Amino acid sequence: MDTVLHKVANLVLGESHGIAKKTVKGKVVLMKKNVLDFNDLGASVLDRAHELIGKHISIQFISATHADSGSSGKRLRGKLGKPAILEDWNTTITSLIAGESTYEVTFDWDEEIGLPGGFLVQNLHHSEFYLMTLTLEDVPGHGQVHFVCNSWVYPAKNYTKDRIFFANKAYLPSETPELLRPYREEEMVVLRGNGTGMLEEWDRVYDYAFYNDLGEPDDEDKVRPVIGGSSDYPYPRRGRTGRPPTETDSKTESRLPLIDFLNIYVPRDERFGHLRMSDFLAQGLEAILKFLLPEFEALFDDTIDEFDTFEDYLKLYNGGIKLPKGQLLDNLLENTPIQFVKELLRSDGEGLLKYSTPQVIQADLNAWSTDEEFAREMVAGVNPVSIQLLKVFPPVSKLDVELYGNQNSSIRSHHIDKNLEGLEVNEALKAKRLFILDHHDSLMPYVERINATASKIYATRTLLFLQNEGTLKPIAIELSLPHPDGYKFGAVSKVYTPAKDGVEAAIWLLAKAYVAVNDTGVHQLISHWLNTHAVIEPFIIATNRQLSVLHPINKLLHPHFRDTMNINATARNILINSEGILERSFFTGKYSIEMSSKIYKNWVFPNQALPVDLVLRGMAVEDTSAPHGLRLTIEDYPYAVDGLEIWSAIKTWVEDYCRFYYKTDDMVKNDKELQSWWKELREEGHGDLKDEPWWPKMNSIQDVIDNCTIIIWVASALHAAVNYGQYGYAGYPPNRPTLSRRFMPEPNTPEYDELKEDPKKGFLKTVTPQLQSLLSVSLIEILSRHTSDELYLGQRECPEWTMDEEPILAFEKFGNTLKQIEEKIVKMNNDERLKNRNGLVKVPYTLLYPSSEEGITGRGIPNSVAI
Repeated sequence: MDTVLHKVANLVLGESHGIAKKTVKGKVVLMKKNVLDFNDLGASVLDRAHELIGKHISIQFISATHADSGSSGKRLRGKLGKPAILEDWNTTITSLIAGESTYEVTFDWDEEIGLPGGFLVQNLHHSEFYLMTLTLEDVPGHGQVHFVCNSWVYPAKNYTKDRIFFANKAYLPSETPELLRPYREEEMVVLRGNGTGMLEEWDRVYDYAFYNDLGEPDDEDKVRPVIGGSSDYPYPRRGRTGRPPTETDSKTESRLPLIDFLNIYVPRDERFGHLRMSDFLAQGLEAILKFLLPEFEALFDDTIDEFDTFEDYLKLYNGGIKLPKGQLLDNLLENTPIQFVKELLRSDGEGLLKYSTPQVIQADLNAWSTDEEFAREMVAGVNPVSIQLLKVFPPVSKLDVELYGNQNSSIRSHHIDKNLEGLEVNEALKAKRLFILDHHDSLMPYVERINATASKIYATRTLLFLQNEGTLKPIAIELSLPHPDGYKFGAVSKVYTPAKDGVEAAIWLLAKAYVAVNDTGVHQLISHWLNTHAVIEPFIIATNRQLSVLHPINKLLHPHFRDTMNINATARNILINSEGILERSFFTGKYSIEMSSKIYKNWVFPNQALPVDLVLRGMAVEDTSAPHGLRLTIEDYPYAVDGLEIWSAIKTWVEDYCRFYYKTDDMVKNDKELQSWWKELREEGHGDLKDEPWWPKMNSIQDVIDNCTIIIWVASALHAAVNYGQYGYAGYPPNRPTLSRRFMPEPNTPEYDELKEDPKKGFLKTVTPQLQSLLSVSLIEILSRHTSDELYLGQRECPEWTMDEEPILAFEKFGNTLKQIEEKIVKMNNDERLKNRNGLVKVPYTLLYPSSEEGITGRGIPNSVAI
């Protein structure tokens, strides 16, 4: 048996014959426990004290070539080497600032260990540390052996088993060296947990729960239904915390006090690193201060909580506390090692506590209000994923007639024929030149309840015409309310058409504002939160529960899951919870997550593939002669043009990677971890949709490629497209209002007369007031900002992320392709013939530009849903 094992190890890890007993040196790179950017001094003192009394950090290697004499014939285990301790802990000088520290460790190397396939680490210190890498420089018969760890290691007393790390090579389960298999499987058991009890910060358990922690049953105003686990409210699962239920309702999980929101459980390795946390807290503090400054000034205003004029908005970008300009500030920032302070002092060339001027009004203060820009943002703005080709005229509803009566559109030919460049409606329809932004069916079931609150909204349909020059023009807006006698009597609708002058122009601007309110809510709740943040979390949980860190698919997907569970947990505490920021600032109010649950019923995983999505929305048709196999219905559709380039690059990279590890379809079918992963993902993670017939199989190499490409696309490019442009477009609230407060003024009413006399005042009294505007602007400023430790598509945390050469070369090719795509995007944005790429606002479409710098840049594709 030893001969066979030697051959396997020699094949995988290198020749190992002729090993004589000797000493091997290793280097361990770690980061001490820290708070923001500082090492925790109290923890450091206690750790030094533990060192003095012989409580060290020790490492034992696990042999991939020699079996433990105590293991059974059926279940051989790799022999453990002698423990070695990290040297010179107390004498190694470390900075006060959080950062890497390097320690040496010396191992006795003989035939008892051979070549290492993994190692156990035992931390007998008082505090946790972040283990980054371990490198052995001169392993007999092999040379350098590298372990990439990137994990927090808590004191041994917190674990039932010592922490284990494996050599940096990927194995399918069946190809794992036999002596490592028990260790691989036992590690997965730890990560799954036992499904009971409250989870603590040192726990590494990934498990599922419903969204039952958003409401507070003890407060009547904060009661919310349990989301997930029922046919009424289906939803993706979130990470389990194990907190006890509330006293009032055993099905609702108790909530943490607001002051403790950062302490909500997620597995420790899923939490923000110290740099991202510093950025996040500094940005939050700055947002609060920015929010308070105009609110304080409003106390001395005659109309508190109102923007009286459009000039009042501009004060947000012109005020602030001025910082010293020039060399003084530059030197301060350059020489300040604390990221938290740097972020607070960061001014983007502006004053402290001053909102930077959003892109949408930088070139022209009024271009946002034009029909051209209103339409352009549907293909190149922050929500370019909702517009569809109109296939039937008049538009029809899919709502149940028994419940909602006739909800079909009241738009007719006479409303639009004068804006079709001489075409008849049927001709325009046949030529695929009519499009629709349809927020009618998704919102109508909630309109009555929403309008019973302070919000006053309509369910909207917007028709657009593709002009000869390639741009879209809005030609009709339908505003609909439920019939006053009840839903079963259908909708009461009114159609508005473009106007340039007089009160009609003011009414048309208001009609567009009602559409923008709808679109802003749908964007934030559905395009952004549901379709990226929420749907990805079950993939993260299932991957950690069922795919070992040794599995190649785990290594492929892991960068695209970074920080997502942390930001989602934070969102549950302060953003999407009852009376959280989203409920307070968006028209959907307390129905927000409930509404997204209803829409999740129609979520289909394969349809998240960009080419499939474009075809389903009628925005493309399959054409083998066209680039990427698709011909776009709107040739100048920036999101689709750039997106297909990124999609293709991702798919090629995934295919190169997966075909290295899977040579036959049978290898996929026989991969027990892969099959368990896909089964659990369907049946548990997205369990409310487990019986849907559309779930893809996982029986072939192509299945692996297709499914992993979708996951990476959603977590990276799709999220980037709907997130990082938020401040650029919605940082100016009139362009993307989050709620409306009164209905369209009717003739012979005071509101109509006011609109006629002062259109701007009438507009401002309708859209989001100051308090909610500041809330939403403060929120999206944080959401739109890249942090200092961001990793973008084509980047990895560690260059030695795998020992396999072919995947490394394929990844380099992927990075080079992304650079070429960047160059293409720059050229297209400079092409004046492509009018949708800049528009009258002169904001180039850069949301799918792969790389970026830190800050609000309006570009860059991070690897993961991290904010």
